[in-house]
Amino acid sequence: MAKTKTTFFCQNCGAQHAQWVGQCGSCKQWNTIVEEVVQKEEKRKWKSPENTQKRVSKPLRVEEIQLNPEERFGTKNQELDSVLGGGLVKGAVVLLGGEPGIGKSTLLLQIALQIPQKVLYVSGEESQSQIKMRAERVEGKNPNCLILTETNTQQIFKSIEEVQPDVLVIDSIQTLHTNSIEASPGSISQIRETSAELIKFAKETATPVLLIGHINKEGHIAGPKILEHMVDVVLQFEGDRNHTYRILRSQKNRFGSTAELGIYEMLSDGLREVSNPSEILISKKDADLSGTAIASTLEGIRPLMIEIQALVSTAVYGTPQRTTTGYNLKRLHMILAVLEKRAGFKLGAKDVFLNVTGGIHVDDPAIDLAVVAAILSSNQDLAINPDVCFAAEVGLAGEIRPVSKIDQRITEAEKLGYKTFVTSKYNKITSKNHSIKLILVSKIEEAFATLFA
Repeated sequence: MAKTKTTFFCQNCGAQHAQWVGQCGSCKQWNTIVEEVVQKEEKRKWKSPENTQKRVSKPLRVEEIQLNPEERFGTKNQELDSVLGGGLVKGAVVLLGGEPGIGKSTLLLQIALQIPQKVLYVSGEESQSQIKMRAERVEGKNPNCLILTETNTQQIFKSIEEVQPDVLVIDSIQTLHTNSIEASPGSISQIRETSAELIKFAKETATPVLLIGHINKEGHIAGPKILEHMVDVVLQFEGDRNHTYRILRSQKNRFGSTAELGIYEMLSDGLREVSNPSEILISKKDADLSGTAIASTLEGIRPLMIEIQALVSTAVYGTPQRTTTGYNLKRLHMILAVLEKRAGFKLGAKDVFLNVTGGIHVDDPAIDLAVVAAILSSNQDLAINPDVCFAAEVGLAGEIRPVSKIDQRITEAEKLGYKTFVTSKYNKITSKNHSIKLILVSKIEEAFATLFA
């Protein structure tokens, strides 16, 4: 009989403890320690082919190291390729996380049905008939895409040896289990062990592995934190389920930048790439309405035009309401205090509602001036010209502060047909060949006089 021992793991950080304790010593969280049975028994894991020569590393000086560019291949999906840094790297392990129903499985199935390489799609959550129905809905055709429904890693590796895939997709890592550990699927020890086996397979065979990961109620990827350290790329698929738009962000990327961003639209036939997100983030309207302003923001290195909507009305109850959607509520309080104290606008007894259209959340301080313009437009009930866009930060003294990458913002506004661009006069605008009209202001009063004179 194999020896069996009991160990205790923290469900939050994955730290191991010799006995049960109320508080984890690593992450300081309470009541997160669970008991797991670990069986020390040698089972069949991924083994390197016998003809594989193992490379022995030796220390080298920095100047002696030769740079070898990573071998990449495209996924036929421009948004995903840009987030990955140019495509999938051979031997890379990519972890994709997101809320239930956000479209993780749909995205990776579309990729598997688009690329010409041989793909093995392993699902531990759905049957082959369910995946077949989704494949017919997304209308992808790849005769080299094979579907396997299995959760045991030993059986998965048997199929891998028979199929010899170029790309491996696992849906999801929390459903897998290995015979070397007697613990339930999704437990800390099972996730750590199965991930280690898949990473070893990816590195030794130079096969890209795409993993889908569940998230917990705090919004983090479920399982030990070491899982995110072990993989090469961590992607987060975000979006409001009440809206059709999804955002793909890179939280970690060993082969590229984490500043890139991918935007998709969820349709009945799958996810559609959005090449010009400004069109979907700005509402179409026939008449000019007060309380709206266009802001130029940056998501990663991609400039976007977004619409800010504000509604200012007399407070019905004693305490005025302050409500935001897609914008930091504390920053709105700061901007209202600046308008009250520095610019003389009496907004203390009025309700203020602010909304960023499109269901996205923006933290870029460059949209401050557009927020101010929308609030003042609603307060005065005067519409702002729809051909005007804004990009500037508002300081506590009421000054209009410069923002980064102003030339990219101006170029994007110019490309989308805007006629006027309002920003801080302290910005260092390197290019002088812009055909768009630039209005440079230094204080809120100047911006108000320019817009509503």
